[in-house]
Amino acid sequence: MLDITLNGSRRSFTETSLTVAALLASLGYAGKRVAVERNGEIVPRSQHESTWLNSGDTLEIVVAVGGG
Repeated sequence: MLDITLNGSRRSFTETSLTVAALLASLGYAGKRVAVERNGEIVPRSQHESTWLNSGDTLEIVVAVGGG
């Protein structure tokens, strides 16, 4: 089980390991413009597939909203 803090709320996932990309897909954010911060550091989009999450990680995910 993977326990993380996501946007200030504790979340548990049945998977034992997830990449940032897999997490975004499971949350319905795949293909959307998002910014991800993991433990205080920005995770570049180019590293979403290769950045593995660990229990205890703190993530902030911000979704860009278009319009004007």
